[in-house]
Amino acid sequence: MRSPSGSISLERTTLRTTLRSDLLASLVVFLVALPLCVGVAVASGVPPELGLVTGIVGGLVAGLLPGSSLQVSGPAAGLTVLVYEAVQTHGLPVLGVLVLAAGLLQLAMGALRLGRWFRAISVAVVQGMLAGIGLVLVTGQAYGLADLTAPGDALGKLRGLPGLVREVLGSAETLVALAVGAGTVLVLAVWPRVRAVARLVPAPLVAVGLAAGIVGVCELPVARIEVRGLMDALQPPGGTDFARLAEVGVLGTVVAFTLIASAESLFSAAAVDRMHDGARTDYDKELMAQGTGNAVCGVLGALPMTAVIVRSSANVQAGARTKLSRVLHGVWLLVFVVLLPQVLGLIPVAALAGVLVYAGWRLIPWREFAGLWREHRGEAVVLTVTAVAVVLTNLFEGVLLGLLLAVVKSAWETSHVHLEIEEPVGDGEQRDGERWDGGTPAEAPAGAPLRVRVVGNATFLRLPKLLDQLAELPHDRPVVLDLSGLRHLDRACRTALEGWAAEAKCAGRAGADLAGADLAEGVVGK
Repeated sequence: MRSPSGSISLERTTLRTTLRSDLLASLVVFLVALPLCVGVAVASGVPPELGLVTGIVGGLVAGLLPGSSLQVSGPAAGLTVLVYEAVQTHGLPVLGVLVLAAGLLQLAMGALRLGRWFRAISVAVVQGMLAGIGLVLVTGQAYGLADLTAPGDALGKLRGLPGLVREVLGSAETLVALAVGAGTVLVLAVWPRVRAVARLVPAPLVAVGLAAGIVGVCELPVARIEVRGLMDALQPPGGTDFARLAEVGVLGTVVAFTLIASAESLFSAAAVDRMHDGARTDYDKELMAQGTGNAVCGVLGALPMTAVIVRSSANVQAGARTKLSRVLHGVWLLVFVVLLPQVLGLIPVAALAGVLVYAGWRLIPWREFAGLWREHRGEAVVLTVTAVAVVLTNLFEGVLLGLLLAVVKSAWETSHVHLEIEEPVGDGEQRDGERWDGGTPAEAPAGAPLRVRVVGNATFLRLPKLLDQLAELPHDRPVVLDLSGLRHLDRACRTALEGWAAEAKCAGRAGADLAGADLAEGVVGK
């Protein structure tokens, strides 16, 4: 029997171990989050300090709230494209209104327990969304690698790539910037292979730190981050900014922020749950935590936040035990911004572009696509169409198109219907339940009734095939069409089948009839 003093000693040892693990994990997450917060902000067209503010709120606010204990929140590359478009269209002061409204909507959805419904979104649509974001990041930040300004629209970025190559080759300064950016991407790709040190020092910090060091020591002529004071960078929304919520375009952006940030956070939570054996995520509480964080970010005029899989996986892999690690990572970001803001001014823009190019490339599911195309071609088509639509239109419209296509695909795949011949059709011969997809049924005595059973889901999507099969039934025999095998009968098929029976009777097939079904729309009786 364990003594009370032994139990207390064991609890203290466990507590010390947990605190040590969370402290070390928080430092790792801080080092991963620092360059990503700055890079996402720059790519979004806002001051870099606003990205750090969102990271701080993600740790100190969302990190304290219940939901998922180990996933980490902050500005995400997945919203970069949408934020950039919003800032360019509506202006930076309106960003706080957009983020605040999105946070309030997330709080409402969490209160209504809608969090679990986000798990019903097609995985192919989510992968397509991330692939589209990745393509936009790669094509857009390719210009940043050379310290050049990217065209405003996606097609312009694609069309401008040949000109980008010519401009880089024709200028020594752009070649130097490209070398810095490409070197950053190379370090990001190679560093994780050195597992002994990669666990201690994350690749983004090494890549950006090396780039800043080399540029500083060699005094290379490349652009660097422009730093302002934290309080100067904040953009709290004013009364006139809230009036913009009456505009349709602004409301559409709010809905896009809400849906995409929520979906990304909850999908991230599901992925993080598979990485550890601790408590599972409460999706509704996590949605409210994200909503609270976004509401605070909106009041401060900062970037929107989501749960970020890169930081979350780093947190789990670093040995985090509780939510303390993610709260402390926010503390370290705050300390850095307050005490060492001048360090940001040493970071080359090309290095941050390299971080985002690498992040965008990893968002594209290159390996999964080949297997998906072989085994689930319809899912691969949904993924591809969603990604292309995101690139050619915008994030919101691309995702809507992907969701629509996924619904159509599911409706098509579930609306299978076929005919089965169940009655005797010859002397001693029984064709019971044999599937029939057209052609001439086996020989049967003249005038013998033919009973044909319709099985599956009879919807308008399969109506042409169903009518073609009915047209091929023998015209010299009465037919009883048994609908008891149908799980669903929509109005289009009901009307068509009633019309078929009426036409068959008029043609002299007196036995043509419908049996075994209540023909009320969508209801099939036994």
